Amino acid sequence: MIIFIKLLLAHLIGDFILQPGSWVADKEAKKHKSPYLYLHILLHGLLAWALVADIQFGLYALLLAFLHGIIDSLKLNFQKENTRRGWFIADQILHLITIGGIALLWNEVDFSIYRIDSRFWIYATAVILLTTPASMIIKNVISIWTPNENDTREADLQNAGKYIGILERLFVFFFIITGFFASIGFLMAAKSIFRFGDLTKSNDRKLTEYVLIGTLISFGTAIATGFLVKFALSQLL
Repeated sequence: MIIFIKLLLAHLIGDFILQPGSWVADKEAKKHKSPYLYLHILLHGLLAWALVADIQFGLYALLLAFLHGIIDSLKLNFQKENTRRGWFIADQILHLITIGGIALLWNEVDFSIYRIDSRFWIYATAVILLTTPASMIIKNVISIWTPNENDTREADLQNAGKYIGILERLFVFFFIITGFFASIGFLMAAKSIFRFGDLTKSNDRKLTEYVLIGTLISFGTAIATGFLVKFALSQLL
């Protein structure tokens, strides 16, 4: 399990944290001719190898990078503007299956020896997941309901909304891990109060529903991650 978590962390860092938008745009424009595609593939292999921290994992990291490249190439060559969301989801599912397969092949870890190390990787993966990766996943999931927005002021606040979402998910995750479940309700109520004025002024039902869906998915993601981490930690005992 710990190898899967380390490889998942490497994937989250490589696919979401260390992949600038300019790389994505260049890959979508040039497809297999883009040098950033191969740099991205190399980065994934190196991250996986570095996080597993075993020289013998080199061939497995190479296989993981190769499969990652195949999956990304399929997505780049077959996705269309109207199928972008579906290909994003399929792409991530295939990457998870690949990571699981590599983890099953590499099954020589004595879990009991690395209990402290295992807790660190579990927490680190959860925290990384709840930052930029969760923001991008939620954005893709709810993009079908994105209201038409011509207000440049709203566009300027887009990054602020992203960081607010990250912070709220991290707070919820902390409350789940520490057992302060009532604080989650307080946090959601506080956000609702601050948002109520803006949504009332906008008088836009679609915008209100869009914000509500995004908020519920964001909180749900953090809550689910928190309970998954607690379950994973319980398996170490």
